[in-house]
Amino acid sequence: MKKKKEVIEQNYLEHIPIRQEGLRWDKNEKDMVTLYVHNTGLMKKITQKLLKKPEYTQVHLDKTGSFVWPLMDGEKNIIEIGGLVKEHFGEEAEPLYPRLAKFFRILESYGFVSFKKI
Repeated sequence: MKKKKEVIEQNYLEHIPIRQEGLRWDKNEKDMVTLYVHNTGLMKKITQKLLKKPEYTQVHLDKTGSFVWPLMDGEKNIIEIGGLVKEHFGEEAEPLYPRLAKFFRILESYGFVSFKKI
């Protein structure tokens, strides 16, 4: 069973991540990335008016996520991005590929990224 999981993980790492089109983001002076998620929908509009909730939710990425986010250009797969992370962070990035796989699964679950068909 473990071998099958490793094959699935390897196939996942070959995927090419693409940032969600229209998702605003910026990098501050410390190179930390913030994503701005637009709160849409009737209930969110009501809470924005009545409870003074923000129109955008800010998602602050950690230093590894902030390094990875700009690398998602629609050309590099997760393995190639991992190589750049390893080069930049060294041993601090370990365990590299399980962490990257988890990171991309979380981004995908929130709709921040999708994957190009390979």
